[in-house]
Amino acid sequence: QVQLVESGGGLVQAGGSLRLSCAASGGIFKNYAMAWFRQAPGKEREFVAAISWSGLSTYYADSVKGRFVISRDNAKTADLEMNVLKPEDSAVYYCAADPRRSIAKDVDEFVFWGQGTQVAVSS
Repeated sequence: QVQLVESGGGLVQAGGSLRLSCAASGGIFKNYAMAWFRQAPGKEREFVAAISWSGLSTYYADSVKGRFVISRDNAKTADLEMNVLKPEDSAVYYCAADPRRSIAKDVDEFVFWGQGTQVAVSS
């Protein structure tokens, strides 16, 4: 059974940075497409960033492009470096993994999910 555990969330001022980490266990992590999603109160879960199993391809939501960077070490973690944070980035951030695709960015394409980590950005 694959388990994903996120860490690194917290409270930060606008313009600051945070680094989220997703630790995986119970599967062949290096073969999984990975992504980060977020969900703010009262809103649907939305795509943030994705990375292919090889680490060579990445996708970003327009709202975070140029500010966020997704990476993976293929050992057991996939990270999301978040810079120039804005209050609208505040949400619960979820790590997701899928063993069936090389890369994916739709919520419905992922079978494994973490419990989420809270990010709050104050103005």
